[in-house]
Parts: sequence; C-alpha cells; structure tokens
Amino acid sequence: MNWPILALGVVIVGVTVANVLFTMVLPRRPFGLDRLTLEINHLVLASLGYVSRLARTYERKDRILAPAGPIALVVQLLVWACGLVVGFGLLIAATHHSLAHGLLQALTALFTVGAARTGGAPVPSIDIAAGAIWVVIVALQIAYLPTLYSSFSRRETLVALLESRAGLPAWGPELLMRHQLVGIVDTLPDLYASWEEWAADVAESHTTYPVLVLFRSPEAWYSWVVALLAGLDAAALHLAVAPASASSRARLCLRMGFTLFDRVAVSLGWDVDPDPDPEGPIDLSFEHYASAVEMLATAGFPMERSAEESWPDFRGWRVNYEAVAYELADRLTAPPAPWSGPRRHLRSGPVLPRRPPQRHPGDRAERPTHVVVAPRTRRVRKQKGR
Repeated sequence: MNWPILALGVVIVGVTVANVLFTMVLPRRPFGLDRLTLEINHLVLASLGYVSRLARTYERKDRILAPAGPIALVVQLLVWACGLVVGFGLLIAATHHSLAHGLLQALTALFTVGAARTGGAPVPSIDIAAGAIWVVIVALQIAYLPTLYSSFSRRETLVALLESRAGLPAWGPELLMRHQLVGIVDTLPDLYASWEEWAADVAESHTTYPVLVLFRSPEAWYSWVVALLAGLDAAALHLAVAPASASSRARLCLRMGFTLFDRVAVSLGWDVDPDPDPEGPIDLSFEHYASAVEMLATAGFPMERSAEESWPDFRGWRVNYEAVAYELADRLTAPPAPWSGPRRHLRSGPVLPRRPPQRHPGDRAERPTHVVVAPRTRRVRKQKGR
C-alpha cells in the first residue's frame, strides 16, 4: 500500500465532493472550496469574450456570449468528473496498481457504474464508490437546473417590462420621460416597489448561484444589469429633482438596488466600498445629467429643482452603485446604454433608446412602413395596421 498516493487520492476526492455539495446543495455565498466555480465561470466568460471581439455588431457579440451560462455548467461538471477520476485513480494506484491502470479503472467505474473493469485487477469497493458518487452528482445536477431556470425566469420578467417603460436599451431618464409623456407618473411608486422586491430576489439567487450572472437575456438588447441601472437612475433622478413629491418607495428601491450590486460584486471576489463618500466623484458628467434634466423639463415632468440644485443629491445616490454597475456591464458586455459606462469589447459608443411615435385616432400623418425580415428565408412581409 502506497500511503502518500492514497492520502493524495482521498484529498482530491474529498475536495471534489465538497465542491459539489457547496455549489449545488448548500445555498450560501461562495467561499473557500466552492470558489472554484467562480474561476470556471471567469474562464468561460473570458474565453467567449475574446472570441466575441471578432464580431462587428453588438447582436453578433451577444450571440457568441449567449451560451456562457450553459457552457460554464458543462465545464463545471467535467471538472468534477476529472477530479473524481484522478482521485479514485490514485486510490486504485495505491493498491499496487500502476497509475495508468488506476486512472483507466476509475474512468470505467465512473461512467459505467462499475459494469466494466479494465486496467488491472478490480478493486470492488473503490469501483462501487466511484460509480455511486457520480450517479449522485448527476442526479443533483438534474435537480439543480430547474432551480437555476426558475430564478432566471423571475429575473427576466421585470427586465422585459422595461422595454415599453424605459426603451431598448433601458435608460433611467427615458423611463421618467415616457411616464410623463403618456400621463402615468402616478404609477412610478408601484414600479419602484416592484424593483425593490425584484432586487431582493436577484440578490439572493445570484449570490447563491453565481453562474446565473453569466446567463444572458433572451433578447440581445435586454440586460438585467442595464435594467437595474436604469431603474436606480430613474429613482435617484426623481428624488433629486422632486424631493417633496417623489415617492418614498424610490428611496427603498435605491437602497435594495445598490445592495444587490454590492452583494454580487462581493460574491465574485471584488473589493467594494461599503460606505462611499456621498460627495465623492462619479464618472457621469454634469453636462450629461443637465441634458437629461432639460429633456424632462421640456416634457413637463414635475420638478422642484434645477440641474445645478439637484446634482449633489443625484451624485450622492449614484456614487453608491455606479462603479460596480459599470464593472458588471463591462465584464458581461451588456448593451451599450447611455449612462452605463464604457465597454472594452465594443467598437461603438452608447445607443439611445428609440422612442415610438405618439399617435392618436384621427391623426392623418403618414405612417412608416414596417418591414419584418424572416430569419431564415429572408422573405419580406408588411405588417398591417389595425
């Protein structure tokens, strides 16, 4: 019996099994052994990000990056399989087998549940243990997937809601602008409340299961990072320009929103300032802020302060979440929305959301022709109006 090899095999098997349990069974923020999952996620995202540089348009980059989440899950499963093969192979090799025979026997025991034995005399106890542990891991993985997709679905529901409220890509001032244009400013408190609950849910799920961060929205111009940033900017802007009339729910939305950003950043191993200086600098310039305030004033949004008067309060709110939001948007190559920071892998700057024209019954203005191109046949069809 080769005791050093036996001890090394026990350690490798133990670490692999512990990583499985901490990743799929114990719902807690990653720490210690389960941070291996974060390294796998980072490697997959970095690899796809490098490939995505070849794409010229954002839509093509999004298609390249879309499989990041599923690929990370498959790679994670393969890493666990390799860990068990190496660990059990060393255990078999410690019983007077060669290392090559030990690895081969562990491989066959793992994937055939002990039905086939090659590579020297069998070691039944180790063969059975390897097969049984692998069956349990696969079963846990099957049960793990519905949990992930349930959290993903809940996240995307509210993100999709912003398409009509804040445009694509989502932008905070545009959210306030559209509510003013259609006369539904009174619904903003309920929207802030929904985003507060959403942020609490996403904070719990995305810190417990970090791979969810890699799962992109079904549509290229949707993004949970950009959507949350738009919601926080809208709430901060509303509180800054109309502190007396803005709902208190905007403050609660902001608090939970930047808590979500901070918790995700900490779970990814980033350094986060838990109490930033409210008078500290931010990347967003006053000129861009003043332009947005002027846009709202032109639309008649109820305001109590000018851009100069409201800027300190807005900056004091935004300093809590801007840095983390920009870093997440950059690393995930989120849609290049205004006020969302630079993107290293994109060749173009921010894209303003396209606002649909305001029409009413009786308008005689000529309507533009809408053309829909089928994705495969490239046939052209004209949409008919009601």
